[in-house]
This record gives sequence, structure tokens and C-alpha cells, in this order.
Amino acid sequence: MAELQTTPELRTETMTVNMGPQHPSTHGVLRIVLELDGETVVNADTTVGYLHTGIEKTAEQKKWQQVIPLVERTDYLGAQSNSLAFCLSVEKLLGVEMPERVANIRVLIAELQRIASHLVWLGTHGLEIGAVSVMMYCFRERELLLNINEMLAGFRMFPSYLRIGGLREDLPGGFHETVKAFLDRFPSKLDEYEDLLTKNQIWLKRTKGVGVLTKQDTMDYGLPGPIARASGVNYDVRRAFPYSGYETYDFEVPLGSAGDVYDRYLVRMAEMRQSTKIARQALERITPRGVYDIQDYRIVPPPKDKVYTEMEGLIQHFLIYSQGFTVPAGEAYVPVEGPRGEHGFSVVSDGSNRPYRIKLRAPSFYACQGLPKLIIGGMIADVIAVIGSTDVVMGDVDR
Repeated sequence: MAELQTTPELRTETMTVNMGPQHPSTHGVLRIVLELDGETVVNADTTVGYLHTGIEKTAEQKKWQQVIPLVERTDYLGAQSNSLAFCLSVEKLLGVEMPERVANIRVLIAELQRIASHLVWLGTHGLEIGAVSVMMYCFRERELLLNINEMLAGFRMFPSYLRIGGLREDLPGGFHETVKAFLDRFPSKLDEYEDLLTKNQIWLKRTKGVGVLTKQDTMDYGLPGPIARASGVNYDVRRAFPYSGYETYDFEVPLGSAGDVYDRYLVRMAEMRQSTKIARQALERITPRGVYDIQDYRIVPPPKDKVYTEMEGLIQHFLIYSQGFTVPAGEAYVPVEGPRGEHGFSVVSDGSNRPYRIKLRAPSFYACQGLPKLIIGGMIADVIAVIGSTDVVMGDVDR
């Protein structure tokens, strides 16, 4: 009797590879160590720290008003959202309330910043998945928003226009007309982006059912903003803990249900439409000229006409710029809804003219924490789609 032929047992080994920190699609210097079985990811470990700037510690050596240019450079795509969060926390310690016009201008600027940030996300996300032309479309409109920043303060990405106690100066001439022209133009451009992507079969195959996150997962990991809302978590700081008068604005909080890359795309697209709606309401409330700070010259510098004509104004101007101002001892945290979700600055004062401690709640850091949950079990080709859908900014993580 012939012997039975036996097939030798097949054994496979996993392979460990680095994705990043120099990979062009990791949205900064993010390193992910992937363990692969063929093309399937069986384990993932995120490694951060390559962009550590020490901004939080550096801020302790600066006077209160000097911190603003620093915090704008943490999440460098949401600069004015960062400065708003910092100002609100310090103003809470100071016990000051903003004039209505100042609050409305801040809302307008924050919503334009959200749109600008989402445009960078959409353009780069599309580019990484293969929709190259989308980036050209998105950056076309982003240029207009950077022009508005330049009109406000002379700087395009980091204007430092928001200040503790108000704004740097009054709105420039032609501001209303420029912003209105953008808001009139933008909805049709959003339609163009959606025509390119929303029903595109390649886009659907690359995003639907990829990187799924359940509602419970988002809460377990503390994941913020559009990531959570795409899984059905109805949480938006502007609704839950209104600031700067958001409770008086008419807008909706877009929600998804599937919690995949595609739903995160849909939520952010809808958010841009809602931001346009809020910005229109804010613009209608803002008079072309008017009060732009709290006019307490112990905290904000007096206007130039007083500096040039009154001795008291000159003295106060000198004191503000040479010594700054003091903030009562205590601790405050005022969260805001930034482009990537809830963020804010926990500010500790010892009563001096410098912060004792500043700690940022960074939504991108939480998103990095949740990446392995999104990646493991998927294909290596989907890792880039997942990273793009979380919209991480590494300056926000390594600060």
C-alpha cells in the first residue's frame, strides 16, 4: 500500500515595519510601528515626540500677552482657535466680560479658521487617497481666508489678532465686503468638492467601512470633535458649554452613524456649511467700526490717540509693554470647539505678570491614542486613509 502524501504545515511570520516619522502621509512627524501579517495589520504602536517644542514650558517665561504667538503655533492649522481658548481662560481669571461686538468678531474669526483648517484636511486627505485635484480646489479657497488674516493683522497663518481683553485693533476698512464675498462664493465651491468625491466610486471603496469606530469606542478613548460625531456622539462644546455668545446663534451639529472614514468626511463637509452659516450671522451683527476691547487700560493698551495726547495714556502704554499686567491667583479652564474638537488651556496664575503653569488639552493627542484601535485588523493600504480621517496635527500633540 502506497504511503499517503502529507502536505507540510505552512507557517507564516509577521513583519514589523515603520511608517513615519518621515512618511509624507503621516500628517507630520508621527511614527507608527506596524506589525503585518501579509498586508493585514495585526498590531500598531504610535510613537510621538519628534516635534516637541516646549511651548507650554516656554510660556511660563513670558508675560501673559506674549503667550499668544506661542499658543497659536501648537495646532498650526487652528491658530486663532488656540488663541481664543487661551484668552477665554485668562479672562475668566481676570473676571472680565467681552463687549458683544468683540465676542461676535471672535466667533466670526473662529469659524473662518475652522473652514481654513478643514480645507487643508480635505485637500491633503484627498491627495493621500489618490484624489489629487481636490487639493488644488481646496487651497484655492484657503488662499482667500489667508488673505483675510493678512488684512486683519498682516500675517497669514499666525495673525495674533485676538488678545487678552479683546482684539489687537479695530477691523480694517473693506473687511465686511471681503468676508461677505468669500461667504457668498464658498457654498458653490463646497458643492464642487462634493461633486468630485461624495459619490465617486473609488472614494467610496477607499473610505466606506474603513477605520470603523463605535460610539462606545469614542467615549472610551475620549476621542473629540468630528471623530466622535461621525460615530453618533452628539457633543459639541459650542452647544454643551457655550462661550462668546454661541448660544445665540442658529446652527446644527452634524452627526454620522457608521463611524468610518467616509462618515468622518461627511461630518466635516457638513461642518464647513454650518460654519459658513454661523459666520454669516456673526458678520450681520458686527458694525464696521466700534469697540474692540474692554477699555480697561490696566489690561489692554490705550488707543494711540490717548498715548500721543495724554500723559496718563503714555504712562499706561509704557507699563503695559514693559511690565505687562498681573492676573489674580487661581486656575481656570475654558474649553472651545476647535477644528479637531474640544481643546483648551488649563491656566494657573500665582498672581504675577507671568503664568505659573499652562497645560493644553490637545485633541490631536487623543486622536493619536485611538489610532491603533482604528488600524488593527485593516489593510496597510488603509492606514493612510485612517490617519487622514483623524486630522491629527503633530504640533498639537508634541507641544
